[in-house]
Amino acid sequence: MLKKPDLAHILVVFGCLAVACCQWLVYVYAPSEVRMGFVQKIFYIHLPLAWWALTSFLVVFLGSIFYILKRAPGVDNLCAAAAETGVLLSGLALVTGILWARKSWGVWWTWDPRLTTTLVMWFAYSGYLVLRGLDMPGRRRNLVCAVVGIVAFLDVPLVFVSARIWRSVHPAVFAAKDGGLEPEMKLTVIACVLAFGLFWVGLLLLRKRQLDLRDRVEALKNMA
Repeated sequence: MLKKPDLAHILVVFGCLAVACCQWLVYVYAPSEVRMGFVQKIFYIHLPLAWWALTSFLVVFLGSIFYILKRAPGVDNLCAAAAETGVLLSGLALVTGILWARKSWGVWWTWDPRLTTTLVMWFAYSGYLVLRGLDMPGRRRNLVCAVVGIVAFLDVPLVFVSARIWRSVHPAVFAAKDGGLEPEMKLTVIACVLAFGLFWVGLLLLRKRQLDLRDRVEALKNMA
């Protein structure tokens, strides 16, 4: 008898379908940018990746605070799942940003404030994941990771505001001046952000469930 799909699987499937449907908006509905042309369409992937990566690290931050207060193993697994998802998405955001920068700025990389703070953020949470893999007593490791998850979040708001508080070549997307989007572009990017968000929630829940099952298996092995 086939097992009924759970919420995580349903969200992942519908998220993938939504992202696929958004490709029509990206490549047909949204007009091409005048100066960069077709390559600008990477923006519709780059922005959702970046935003949901930041959201992942916000989950790590809030979950780490809750773990310190309550010592709940399930919350620790949520932090681990969110950190893994965030590192993956922020890494892809850096890659797509590099490809976009080559066409926009003529270089693969520049030490722009937003790019630099994003790279620091990626290294910080990559280190967080390395820390989670160390051979330490479970509760001690979880507590240390919770503290690191809180401290590492200091760079996340800096990523968001860096282009506003320092001189930056990074484009302003929804700004009223020196930026902004055509209505078709704005609708397309909002749809892409929502579609990626649906996929992100499903992926996060699916990974957390895997980590919960891993803990149950380890507990059964210790009882044997």
